[in-house]
Amino acid sequence: MISSKATKLELLNFKSLPTRTFWITSIAFFLCFFAWFGIVPFMPDVVKDLGLSPDQKWNSIILAVTGTVFARLLIGKLCDTHGPRLVYTALLLTGAIPVILIGMSQTPLQFLICRFFIGFIGASFVITQVHTSLMFAPNVVGTANATSAGWGNLGGGANRLGMPIIASIVVSFGIAETDSWRYSMIIAGIICLLMAFIYYHFTQDTPEGNYKELRAAGIKPMHKKSDAATKEVLKDYRVWILFIVYASCFGVELTIYGTMDDYLQNTFHIDRITAGNIVLSFAMMNIFARTLGGFFGDKFGKLKGLRGRVMLLSMLLALEGTMLIFFSNINILALAIVFLVAFSLTVQMAEGATFSVVPFINKKAIGLISGIVGAGGNVGAFLAAILLKSKSATAEKIAIEANQGSSIDIIDRAQATASSLAVSDGYLVIGGLIILSAVASLAIKFSTKDEKEIATEMQMILEVTSTK
Repeated sequence: MISSKATKLELLNFKSLPTRTFWITSIAFFLCFFAWFGIVPFMPDVVKDLGLSPDQKWNSIILAVTGTVFARLLIGKLCDTHGPRLVYTALLLTGAIPVILIGMSQTPLQFLICRFFIGFIGASFVITQVHTSLMFAPNVVGTANATSAGWGNLGGGANRLGMPIIASIVVSFGIAETDSWRYSMIIAGIICLLMAFIYYHFTQDTPEGNYKELRAAGIKPMHKKSDAATKEVLKDYRVWILFIVYASCFGVELTIYGTMDDYLQNTFHIDRITAGNIVLSFAMMNIFARTLGGFFGDKFGKLKGLRGRVMLLSMLLALEGTMLIFFSNINILALAIVFLVAFSLTVQMAEGATFSVVPFINKKAIGLISGIVGAGGNVGAFLAAILLKSKSATAEKIAIEANQGSSIDIIDRAQATASSLAVSDGYLVIGGLIILSAVASLAIKFSTKDEKEIATEMQMILEVTSTK
Protein backbone atom coordinates (compact mmCIF):
# COMPACT_ATOMS: atom_id res chain seq x y z
CA MET A 1 0.00 0.00 0.00
CA ILE A 2 1.36 3.41 -0.97
CA SER A 3 0.70 6.29 1.39
CA SER A 4 -0.22 9.77 0.21
CA LYS A 5 3.34 11.02 0.75
CA ALA A 6 4.64 13.11 -2.14
CA THR A 7 6.85 11.25 -4.61
CA LYS A 8 8.13 14.47 -6.19
CA LEU A 9 9.42 17.76 -4.80
CA GLU A 10 7.26 20.15 -6.82
CA LEU A 11 8.19 23.54 -5.39
CA LEU A 12 5.47 25.50 -7.19
CA ASN A 13 2.59 23.08 -6.68
CA PHE A 14 0.94 24.95 -3.80
CA LYS A 15 -2.18 22.81 -4.04
CA SER A 16 -0.08 19.97 -2.67
CA LEU A 17 -0.08 19.69 1.14
CA PRO A 18 3.53 18.34 1.23
CA THR A 19 4.69 21.30 -0.89
CA ARG A 20 2.92 23.85 1.34
CA THR A 21 4.34 22.15 4.40
CA PHE A 22 7.81 22.15 2.83
CA TRP A 23 7.70 25.91 2.30
CA ILE A 24 6.22 26.78 5.68
CA THR A 25 8.63 24.57 7.63
CA SER A 26 11.61 25.85 5.61
CA ILE A 27 10.63 29.49 6.22
CA ALA A 28 10.07 28.81 9.93
CA PHE A 29 13.50 27.17 10.09
CA PHE A 30 15.05 30.16 8.27
CA LEU A 31 13.50 32.60 10.77
CA CYS A 32 14.65 30.52 13.74
CA PHE A 33 18.25 30.48 12.50
CA PHE A 34 17.99 34.18 11.62
CA ALA A 35 17.01 34.90 15.23
CA TRP A 36 19.48 32.38 16.70
CA PHE A 37 22.50 34.10 15.11
CA GLY A 38 20.86 37.52 14.82
CA ILE A 39 23.10 39.05 17.47
CA VAL A 40 26.35 38.12 15.66
CA PRO A 41 26.51 41.22 13.37
CA PHE A 42 26.02 43.42 16.44
CA MET A 43 28.64 41.85 18.73
CA PRO A 44 31.06 44.84 18.57
CA ASP A 45 28.16 47.07 19.70
CA VAL A 46 27.13 44.60 22.41
CA VAL A 47 30.70 44.32 23.74
CA LYS A 48 30.88 48.11 24.01
CA ASP A 49 27.36 48.58 25.37
CA LEU A 50 27.43 45.84 28.01
CA GLY A 51 31.18 45.84 28.66
CA LEU A 52 31.73 42.17 27.77
CA SER A 53 35.20 40.78 28.43
CA PRO A 54 36.90 38.61 25.76
CA ASP A 55 36.07 35.51 27.83
CA GLN A 56 32.43 36.53 28.10
CA LYS A 57 32.27 37.08 24.35
CA TRP A 58 33.68 33.58 23.69
CA ASN A 59 31.40 32.09 26.34
CA SER A 60 28.34 33.62 24.65
CA ILE A 61 29.28 31.78 21.44
CA ILE A 62 29.69 28.49 23.29
CA LEU A 63 26.46 28.94 25.27
CA ALA A 64 24.49 29.60 22.08
CA VAL A 65 25.32 26.14 20.71
CA THR A 66 25.20 24.39 24.10
CA GLY A 67 21.54 25.18 24.71
CA THR A 68 20.63 23.66 21.37
CA VAL A 69 22.06 20.26 22.36
CA PHE A 70 19.50 19.78 25.13
CA ALA A 71 16.64 21.16 23.05
CA ARG A 72 17.35 18.88 20.08
CA LEU A 73 17.51 15.78 22.27
CA LEU A 74 14.11 16.62 23.75
CA ILE A 75 12.35 17.96 20.69
CA GLY A 76 12.67 14.81 18.57
CA LYS A 77 10.87 12.70 21.17
CA LEU A 78 8.15 15.34 21.45
CA CYS A 79 7.65 15.23 17.67
CA ASP A 80 7.09 11.47 17.79
CA THR A 81 4.55 11.91 20.57
CA HIS A 82 2.65 15.10 19.70
CA GLY A 83 3.45 15.67 16.02
CA PRO A 84 5.63 18.34 14.41
CA ARG A 85 2.82 20.91 13.98
CA LEU A 86 2.16 21.46 17.69
CA VAL A 87 5.80 21.10 18.67
CA TYR A 88 6.98 23.67 16.11
CA THR A 89 4.25 26.08 17.19
CA ALA A 90 5.30 25.74 20.84
CA LEU A 91 8.99 26.15 19.99
CA LEU A 92 8.35 29.35 18.03
CA LEU A 93 6.24 30.79 20.85
CA THR A 94 8.70 29.97 23.65
CA GLY A 95 11.85 30.55 21.59
CA ALA A 96 10.74 34.07 20.73
CA ILE A 97 10.86 35.04 24.44
CA PRO A 98 14.68 35.04 24.93
CA VAL A 99 15.11 36.60 21.47
CA ILE A 100 13.01 39.54 22.64
CA LEU A 101 14.55 39.63 26.13
CA ILE A 102 18.12 39.77 24.86
CA GLY A 103 17.24 43.16 23.38
CA MET A 104 16.36 44.29 26.90
CA SER A 105 19.44 42.88 28.67
CA GLN A 106 21.42 45.36 30.79
CA THR A 107 24.24 43.21 32.20
CA PRO A 108 26.67 40.61 30.81
CA LEU A 109 24.98 37.91 32.91
CA GLN A 110 21.55 38.68 31.48
CA PHE A 111 23.02 38.65 27.99
CA LEU A 112 24.70 35.25 28.53
CA ILE A 113 21.52 33.71 29.95
CA CYS A 114 19.53 34.89 26.94
CA ARG A 115 22.17 33.56 24.54
CA PHE A 116 21.89 30.13 26.17
CA PHE A 117 18.08 30.01 25.90
CA ILE A 118 18.05 31.45 22.38
CA GLY A 119 20.05 28.36 21.41
CA PHE A 120 16.93 26.28 22.06
CA ILE A 121 15.36 27.72 18.92
CA GLY A 122 18.06 25.89 16.95
CA ALA A 123 16.06 22.70 17.61
CA SER A 124 13.81 23.91 14.79
CA PHE A 125 16.10 21.94 12.47
CA VAL A 126 14.93 18.65 13.98
CA ILE A 127 11.24 19.46 13.55
CA THR A 128 11.79 20.51 9.94
CA GLN A 129 13.52 17.20 9.17
CA VAL A 130 10.77 15.21 10.90
CA HIS A 131 8.01 17.09 9.08
CA THR A 132 9.52 16.68 5.62
CA SER A 133 10.28 13.01 6.39
CA LEU A 134 6.57 12.51 7.14
CA MET A 135 5.47 14.31 3.97
CA PHE A 136 7.77 12.83 1.30
CA ALA A 137 8.24 9.29 -0.01
CA PRO A 138 11.56 7.36 0.17
CA ASN A 139 12.53 8.14 -3.44
CA VAL A 140 12.67 11.90 -2.73
CA VAL A 141 12.90 12.27 1.06
CA GLY A 142 16.65 12.87 0.98
CA THR A 143 16.27 15.74 -1.47
CA ALA A 144 13.34 17.23 0.48
CA ASN A 145 15.15 16.99 3.81
CA ALA A 146 18.37 18.46 2.44
CA THR A 147 16.67 21.32 0.60
CA SER A 148 14.53 22.39 3.56
CA ALA A 149 17.55 22.19 5.86
CA GLY A 150 19.83 24.05 3.47
CA TRP A 151 17.38 26.86 2.86
CA GLY A 152 16.68 27.08 6.58
CA ASN A 153 20.38 27.27 7.33
CA LEU A 154 20.53 30.37 5.13
CA GLY A 155 18.99 32.24 8.04
CA GLY A 156 22.32 31.92 9.85
CA GLY A 157 24.03 33.80 7.01
CA ALA A 158 21.25 36.09 5.84
CA ASN A 159 21.26 37.88 9.19
CA ARG A 160 24.61 39.44 8.24
CA LEU A 161 22.68 41.41 5.63
CA GLY A 162 19.21 41.40 7.15
CA MET A 163 19.96 42.54 10.68
CA PRO A 164 21.91 45.67 9.64
CA ILE A 165 19.02 46.51 7.28
CA ILE A 166 16.52 46.15 10.13
CA ALA A 167 18.81 48.28 12.32
CA SER A 168 19.00 51.03 9.71
CA ILE A 169 15.19 51.07 9.42
CA VAL A 170 14.95 51.34 13.20
CA VAL A 171 17.38 54.28 13.20
CA SER A 172 15.34 56.00 10.47
CA PHE A 173 12.45 56.19 12.97
CA GLY A 174 14.58 58.24 15.34
CA ILE A 175 15.96 55.45 17.55
CA ALA A 176 19.55 55.99 18.70
CA GLU A 177 22.06 53.94 16.68
CA THR A 178 23.54 52.55 19.91
CA ASP A 179 20.15 50.99 20.71
CA SER A 180 19.40 49.69 17.21
CA TRP A 181 20.69 46.19 18.02
CA ARG A 182 18.17 45.92 20.84
CA TYR A 183 15.16 46.83 18.69
CA SER A 184 16.40 44.59 15.88
CA MET A 185 16.39 41.53 18.16
CA ILE A 186 12.95 42.43 19.53
CA ILE A 187 11.61 42.65 15.96
CA ALA A 188 13.15 39.24 15.13
CA GLY A 189 11.38 37.76 18.15
CA ILE A 190 8.03 39.24 17.15
CA ILE A 191 8.41 37.75 13.64
CA CYS A 192 8.91 34.31 15.24
CA LEU A 193 5.69 34.81 17.21
CA LEU A 194 3.80 35.56 14.00
CA MET A 195 5.29 32.47 12.37
CA ALA A 196 3.92 30.34 15.22
CA PHE A 197 0.40 31.45 14.25
CA ILE A 198 1.01 30.55 10.59
CA TYR A 199 2.48 27.15 11.44
CA TYR A 200 -0.43 26.19 13.67
CA HIS A 201 -3.14 27.18 11.21
CA PHE A 202 -1.66 26.23 7.84
CA THR A 203 0.14 22.89 8.35
CA GLN A 204 -0.77 19.40 9.51
CA ASP A 205 1.38 16.56 10.82
CA THR A 206 1.05 14.06 7.96
CA PRO A 207 -0.65 13.89 4.55
CA GLU A 208 -3.38 11.80 6.21
CA GLY A 209 -4.03 14.28 9.05
CA ASN A 210 -2.82 15.45 12.47
CA TYR A 211 -1.64 12.96 15.08
CA LYS A 212 -4.56 13.76 17.40
CA GLU A 213 -7.13 13.13 14.66
CA LEU A 214 -5.42 9.95 13.48
CA ARG A 215 -5.30 8.53 16.99
CA ALA A 216 -8.98 9.36 17.47
CA ALA A 217 -9.66 7.35 14.30
CA GLY A 218 -7.68 4.43 15.68
CA ILE A 219 -4.59 5.13 13.56
CA LYS A 220 -1.33 5.64 15.44
CA PRO A 221 1.33 7.30 13.27
CA MET A 222 3.81 6.96 16.12
CA HIS A 223 3.66 5.11 19.42
CA LYS A 224 2.44 7.50 22.09
CA LYS A 225 4.04 5.38 24.80
CA SER A 226 7.26 4.58 23.06
CA ASP A 227 9.59 3.52 25.89
CA ALA A 228 10.44 0.31 24.04
CA ALA A 229 11.11 2.23 20.82
CA THR A 230 13.27 4.71 22.75
CA LYS A 231 15.39 1.94 24.24
CA GLU A 232 15.70 0.37 20.81
CA VAL A 233 16.95 3.65 19.34
CA LEU A 234 19.40 4.31 22.17
CA LYS A 235 20.91 0.84 21.74
CA ASP A 236 21.27 1.19 17.97
CA TYR A 237 24.96 1.82 17.22
CA ARG A 238 24.05 3.37 13.85
CA VAL A 239 22.33 6.29 15.59
CA TRP A 240 25.51 7.13 17.50
CA ILE A 241 27.70 6.84 14.42
CA LEU A 242 25.39 9.34 12.72
CA PHE A 243 25.65 11.48 15.88
CA ILE A 244 29.44 11.58 15.33
CA VAL A 245 29.02 12.08 11.59
CA TYR A 246 26.78 15.11 12.06
CA ALA A 247 29.19 16.51 14.62
CA SER A 248 31.83 16.21 11.91
CA CYS A 249 29.86 18.10 9.28
CA PHE A 250 27.25 20.49 10.69
CA GLY A 251 29.12 20.94 13.97
CA VAL A 252 32.32 21.78 12.12
CA GLU A 253 30.48 24.12 9.75
CA LEU A 254 29.04 26.08 12.70
CA THR A 255 32.48 26.47 14.28
CA ILE A 256 34.28 27.35 11.05
CA TYR A 257 31.56 29.88 10.25
CA GLY A 258 31.98 31.45 13.69
CA THR A 259 35.79 31.66 13.64
CA MET A 260 36.56 32.26 9.97
CA ASP A 261 36.24 36.08 10.03
CA ASP A 262 39.08 36.53 12.51
CA TYR A 263 41.16 33.77 10.92
CA LEU A 264 41.00 35.38 7.47
CA GLN A 265 41.89 38.80 8.89
CA ASN A 266 44.79 37.48 10.96
CA THR A 267 46.19 35.17 8.28
CA PHE A 268 45.73 37.18 5.10
CA HIS A 269 45.68 40.71 6.58
CA ILE A 270 42.37 41.74 5.00
CA ASP A 271 39.77 44.07 6.49
CA ARG A 272 36.71 42.92 8.40
CA ILE A 273 34.24 43.76 5.60
CA THR A 274 36.15 41.67 3.03
CA ALA A 275 36.48 38.78 5.47
CA GLY A 276 32.77 39.01 6.31
CA ASN A 277 31.79 38.90 2.64
CA ILE A 278 33.91 35.78 2.08
CA VAL A 279 32.29 34.06 5.06
CA LEU A 280 28.84 35.16 3.91
CA SER A 281 29.51 33.56 0.51
CA PHE A 282 30.46 30.38 2.37
CA ALA A 283 27.14 30.40 4.23
CA MET A 284 25.08 31.26 1.13
CA MET A 285 26.18 28.04 -0.57
CA ASN A 286 23.44 26.38 1.49
CA ILE A 287 21.09 27.49 -1.30
CA PHE A 288 22.19 24.47 -3.33
CA ALA A 289 25.03 22.53 -1.68
CA ARG A 290 23.04 20.71 0.98
CA THR A 291 20.34 19.91 -1.56
CA LEU A 292 22.99 18.24 -3.73
CA GLY A 293 23.90 15.94 -0.82
CA GLY A 294 20.29 14.83 -0.42
CA PHE A 295 19.74 14.59 -4.17
CA PHE A 296 22.75 12.33 -4.70
CA GLY A 297 21.77 10.39 -1.58
CA ASP A 298 18.48 9.56 -3.28
CA LYS A 299 20.29 8.70 -6.54
CA PHE A 300 22.80 6.43 -4.80
CA GLY A 301 19.89 4.90 -2.87
CA LYS A 302 18.12 4.11 -6.13
CA LEU A 303 21.25 2.53 -7.62
CA LYS A 304 22.80 0.79 -4.61
CA GLY A 305 20.03 0.69 -2.02
CA LEU A 306 20.51 1.91 1.55
CA ARG A 307 24.17 0.92 1.43
CA GLY A 308 24.63 3.35 -1.45
CA ARG A 309 23.47 6.23 0.74
CA VAL A 310 26.08 5.32 3.35
CA MET A 311 28.86 5.04 0.76
CA LEU A 312 28.09 8.53 -0.55
CA LEU A 313 28.10 9.94 2.99
CA SER A 314 31.49 8.40 3.74
CA MET A 315 32.99 9.74 0.52
CA LEU A 316 31.73 13.28 1.19
CA LEU A 317 33.08 13.27 4.75
CA ALA A 318 36.51 12.15 3.53
CA LEU A 319 36.54 14.96 0.94
CA GLU A 320 35.39 17.49 3.56
CA GLY A 321 38.22 16.58 5.93
CA THR A 322 40.78 16.65 3.12
CA MET A 323 39.66 20.11 1.94
CA LEU A 324 39.91 21.52 5.47
CA ILE A 325 43.40 20.08 5.92
CA PHE A 326 44.57 21.67 2.66
CA PHE A 327 42.91 24.98 3.56
CA SER A 328 44.65 25.07 6.95
CA ASN A 329 48.08 24.96 5.28
CA ILE A 330 47.59 27.69 2.66
CA ASN A 331 48.86 31.26 2.99
CA ILE A 332 47.75 32.58 -0.42
CA LEU A 333 44.31 34.18 -0.24
CA ALA A 334 43.07 33.26 -3.75
CA LEU A 335 44.08 29.62 -3.31
CA ALA A 336 42.64 29.56 0.21
CA ILE A 337 39.28 30.74 -1.12
CA VAL A 338 39.28 27.90 -3.65
CA PHE A 339 39.75 25.31 -0.91
CA LEU A 340 37.29 27.11 1.38
CA VAL A 341 34.66 26.85 -1.36
CA ALA A 342 35.50 23.16 -1.84
CA PHE A 343 35.24 22.61 1.91
CA SER A 344 31.93 24.49 2.01
CA LEU A 345 30.52 22.39 -0.83
CA THR A 346 31.53 19.05 0.71
CA VAL A 347 30.57 19.86 4.32
CA GLN A 348 27.09 20.97 3.31
CA MET A 349 26.63 18.03 0.94
CA ALA A 350 27.65 15.73 3.81
CA GLU A 351 24.93 17.28 5.97
CA GLY A 352 22.35 16.60 3.26
CA ALA A 353 23.62 13.05 2.79
CA THR A 354 23.40 12.41 6.55
CA PHE A 355 19.68 13.12 6.58
CA SER A 356 19.15 11.02 3.48
CA VAL A 357 20.16 8.09 5.75
CA VAL A 358 18.39 9.11 8.99
CA PRO A 359 14.75 8.38 7.87
CA PHE A 360 15.64 4.73 7.19
CA ILE A 361 17.23 3.83 10.55
CA ASN A 362 13.93 3.35 12.42
CA LYS A 363 10.67 4.57 10.92
CA LYS A 364 8.88 4.30 14.29
CA ALA A 365 11.15 6.91 15.88
CA ILE A 366 12.17 9.37 13.16
CA GLY A 367 11.80 12.31 15.54
CA LEU A 368 13.93 10.83 18.31
CA ILE A 369 16.67 9.80 15.89
CA SER A 370 16.60 13.19 14.16
CA GLY A 371 16.91 14.84 17.57
CA ILE A 372 19.89 12.74 18.64
CA VAL A 373 21.70 13.17 15.32
CA GLY A 374 20.88 16.89 15.25
CA ALA A 375 22.23 17.28 18.78
CA GLY A 376 25.44 15.66 17.56
CA GLY A 377 25.95 18.68 15.32
CA ASN A 378 25.89 21.03 18.29
CA VAL A 379 28.10 18.78 20.40
CA GLY A 380 30.60 18.86 17.54
CA ALA A 381 30.37 22.66 17.39
CA PHE A 382 30.89 22.90 21.15
CA LEU A 383 33.94 20.61 21.17
CA ALA A 384 35.50 22.27 18.11
CA ALA A 385 34.98 25.72 19.65
CA ILE A 386 36.60 24.58 22.91
CA LEU A 387 39.57 23.18 20.96
CA LEU A 388 40.10 26.36 18.95
CA LYS A 389 39.56 28.63 21.96
CA SER A 390 42.11 26.75 24.08
CA LYS A 391 44.74 26.74 21.32
CA SER A 392 44.20 30.37 20.36
CA ALA A 393 43.98 31.73 23.92
CA THR A 394 47.18 29.97 24.97
CA ALA A 395 49.10 31.10 21.90
CA GLU A 396 47.91 34.70 22.21
CA LYS A 397 48.85 34.83 25.90
CA ILE A 398 52.36 33.60 25.13
CA ALA A 399 52.71 36.15 22.30
CA ILE A 400 51.60 39.03 24.54
CA GLU A 401 54.00 38.03 27.31
CA ALA A 402 56.89 37.64 24.84
CA ASN A 403 56.35 41.16 23.48
CA GLN A 404 55.81 43.02 26.75
CA GLY A 405 57.28 46.50 26.56
CA SER A 406 56.81 46.74 22.81
CA SER A 407 54.39 49.10 21.08
CA ILE A 408 50.68 48.28 20.89
CA ASP A 409 50.96 47.69 17.12
CA ILE A 410 53.75 45.14 17.58
CA ILE A 411 51.80 43.33 20.31
CA ASP A 412 48.64 43.29 18.17
CA ARG A 413 50.53 41.83 15.18
CA ALA A 414 52.18 39.21 17.36
CA GLN A 415 48.85 38.31 18.90
CA ALA A 416 47.17 38.06 15.46
CA THR A 417 49.98 35.86 14.10
CA ALA A 418 49.85 33.58 17.14
CA SER A 419 46.08 33.25 16.83
CA SER A 420 46.33 32.48 13.09
CA LEU A 421 48.88 29.71 13.62
CA ALA A 422 46.94 28.21 16.51
CA VAL A 423 43.62 28.18 14.65
CA SER A 424 45.35 26.78 11.55
CA ASP A 425 46.70 23.93 13.66
CA GLY A 426 43.20 23.43 15.11
CA TYR A 427 41.68 23.23 11.64
CA LEU A 428 44.30 20.60 10.73
CA VAL A 429 43.37 18.48 13.75
CA ILE A 430 39.65 18.83 13.04
CA GLY A 431 40.23 17.81 9.40
CA GLY A 432 41.93 14.61 10.54
CA LEU A 433 39.07 13.80 12.91
CA ILE A 434 36.55 14.29 10.09
CA ILE A 435 38.39 11.71 7.98
CA LEU A 436 38.23 9.27 10.91
CA SER A 437 34.46 9.82 11.08
CA ALA A 438 34.27 9.02 7.35
CA VAL A 439 35.85 5.64 8.06
CA ALA A 440 33.50 5.09 11.02
CA SER A 441 30.44 5.82 8.88
CA LEU A 442 31.16 2.75 6.76
CA ALA A 443 30.18 0.64 9.78
CA ILE A 444 26.53 1.63 9.28
CA LYS A 445 24.73 -1.46 8.02
CA PHE A 446 21.14 -2.31 7.11
CA SER A 447 19.52 -5.72 7.30
CA THR A 448 18.53 -7.64 4.17
CA LYS A 449 14.91 -7.23 5.28
CA ASP A 450 15.27 -3.42 5.44
CA GLU A 451 16.89 -3.33 2.01
CA LYS A 452 14.12 -5.46 0.50
CA GLU A 453 11.33 -3.41 2.10
CA ILE A 454 12.72 -0.14 0.76
CA ALA A 455 13.42 -1.69 -2.66
CA THR A 456 9.82 -2.93 -2.82
CA GLU A 457 8.42 0.45 -1.76
CA MET A 458 10.61 2.23 -4.32
CA GLN A 459 9.39 -0.13 -7.06
CA MET A 460 5.76 0.47 -6.11
CA ILE A 461 6.36 4.26 -6.17
CA LEU A 462 7.96 3.93 -9.61
CA GLU A 463 4.99 1.97 -10.92
CA VAL A 464 2.46 4.47 -9.51
CA THR A 465 4.32 7.54 -10.80
CA SER A 466 4.82 5.99 -14.24
CA THR A 467 1.06 5.60 -14.66
CA LYS A 468 0.31 9.25 -13.82
